[in-house]
Amino acid sequence: MKRFFSSLLQSSVKFIVISFLGIAIVNGQTNTYEFLRIGMSPRAAALGGSFVAATDDPDVIFYNPAGIYNLEETPVSFSYVNHLLDINLASLSVTRNIEGIGKFGASVQYINYGTFQGKDEYGNELSDFGAGEFAFSAAYAGLIDENFIYGANLKFIYSGIAEYSSTALGVDVGLQYLVPDENLSFGFALSNVGTQLSKYVSTNEALPLDVSVGASKKLLHLPLRFFVDFHKLNENQSNFFNRFKNFTVGGEFTLSKVLKLRAGLDNEKRSELKVGNFAGLAGFAIGLGVTVKDYQFNYAFSSLGQIGAMHRIGINTSF
Repeated sequence: MKRFFSSLLQSSVKFIVISFLGIAIVNGQTNTYEFLRIGMSPRAAALGGSFVAATDDPDVIFYNPAGIYNLEETPVSFSYVNHLLDINLASLSVTRNIEGIGKFGASVQYINYGTFQGKDEYGNELSDFGAGEFAFSAAYAGLIDENFIYGANLKFIYSGIAEYSSTALGVDVGLQYLVPDENLSFGFALSNVGTQLSKYVSTNEALPLDVSVGASKKLLHLPLRFFVDFHKLNENQSNFFNRFKNFTVGGEFTLSKVLKLRAGLDNEKRSELKVGNFAGLAGFAIGLGVTVKDYQFNYAFSSLGQIGAMHRIGINTSF
């Protein structure tokens, strides 16, 4: 027992040091490719966006590439997001273990902003045009030490509007530390580190850099798992404690082998979407997961207050 706690303490210290080192060395601006911030997973969205410490879902590749390490077989996930107006998103993720080498993953996420009416500077009508963006990523995850996992994503990003376009190359780096006996996991993710390969015009724009830490804990005597994340820890704030105001929290309640209920809160969205002092249900999310044979169907409803809501659906399976 003493040896266990000593090992846990050493690994935890390493995890915390590396996490705060990542926070200290990055300070980014978010000017373009903001679609990368939109959560693709219905399960993660129903948990308020708390997914950095998840270990059992292929969509964790979008939140923390280290999370793919413990996935079994060859899991595949497809998700669709019905955003506001006629904006729609879709994603596909897959992971596979290669014996003796490690765990690999691949994903693609796409957003379509719909069709716009073209006009010149004088208001004369021109032909209609569209706008869209996508990102393709390849991931790898492996062990640093027992129960201490690392992962990385390499992403190619494209953005286009009418005849103009921009491309970029990005990297995500993630860590997870697991405590199996306690059903506890910790996560750290440094997302969207990179640079533009080609610009829309002449101005170089930054990727939406993000530093997140999180934890997940399954209760011992209840079929309930809690998730909590802190996002955007790299952004400048008026004081140190304000760095932790962008938190998300969620819970997943397992009713049976078939049905799971989920609920969550995104505190940043709740704060930003207030109208005066009224926020309504802004920032809150609910969802469910239904398992039928080898397929899990997921749904999430995310409130944006008086602006509207987002609906996500998805399906997961393994081969």
